[in-house]
Amino acid sequence: MADIVTPLPGVFYHRPAPDKDPFVRPGDTVEKGQVIGIVEIMKQFTEVTADCAGVVGEFQVEDSATVNPGDVLVTIQEA
Repeated sequence: MADIVTPLPGVFYHRPAPDKDPFVRPGDTVEKGQVIGIVEIMKQFTEVTADCAGVVGEFQVEDSATVNPGDVLVTIQEA
C-alpha cells in the first residue's frame, strides 16, 4: 500500500471545479502520474499525482480540507 502525501500546505480538492466530477474515487484504477487531486495555496493550484499504479483506497482528507506538507491524502493499493 502506498500513501500519497501533499508536497505543500494549502487546501486539498478532490475535483477540478465545484461542478466537476472528482479526479478519482475510491476503487478507481490509476496509473503512475495520474492526477488524484489539487492543492491550492494563494490562488495557485498544484496537481497531486499518483506515485504508483494501483487501486485508489480511502481518502484520508475531506474535500476542501486544509493540509500541511507530508499529510497523507489517499492510499493506493499497488498493482
